[in-house]
Amino acid sequence: MTQKAARAIALALALATPFAFASAAARAQGVIQPEPAGVLSLNAQASAEIPQDVVDITLFYEQEANDPSALTSTLNQRADAALRQAKGVSGVTARTGSFSIYPSTDRDGRISAWRGRTEVVLESHDFAAASKLAGEMASNMQVGNVQFSLSPEAQRAAEQKLTGEAIASFRKQASAAAQAFGYGGYSIREVNVGQNGVMPRPVMMMSARAMGSESKANAPLPLEAGTSTVTVNVSGSVQMK
Repeated sequence: MTQKAARAIALALALATPFAFASAAARAQGVIQPEPAGVLSLNAQASAEIPQDVVDITLFYEQEANDPSALTSTLNQRADAALRQAKGVSGVTARTGSFSIYPSTDRDGRISAWRGRTEVVLESHDFAAASKLAGEMASNMQVGNVQFSLSPEAQRAAEQKLTGEAIASFRKQASAAAQAFGYGGYSIREVNVGQNGVMPRPVMMMSARAMGSESKANAPLPLEAGTSTVTVNVSGSVQMK
């Protein structure tokens, strides 16, 4: 390397060094820079009790037999007949539920018989239609469980309305806090909107045995839905100014 080239490299390094140090100092200042004053964290919530609009009615049939194959055939026939009966009812969908066959043993541990259970589940937004169908099917299958829920459509509609209410509450809190702290207004730094899901409220229902003893043959099943709590949260921070 010539002496002239060495002097050129030294000069370049000398010119670059101050800029390197300045950049490093700026980065260091950015890391340790404190948060600006007047930042306020807030949380707002909006909730509502929404009527449950879906009913699921579980009907079942149980039987005992010596031959598991014959028992399986009988259970399948009973479930198929129930599904065919429900197929012609507008506004009600039917599907198979659980199916089980298990042995019964005597005192010596030997299999003495086989017990089986099959289920059919009715689902509907039309409580009257589902109630009537369940009553008509009660002569062939027993009512095992009645459950109410909120449909996804009703949940989305409720969340959309509650989101607007929660945001309005968030803004109201931010404005009131800014004035209380002596600021003229605020600007939003960050905000998060989230749903807490659905919390169903329990509904007291009669047991299947009680419904069977108190209801006449083919009489509609007594149904009364409850409500589900839908909640929307809005959280974040604002810069008071």
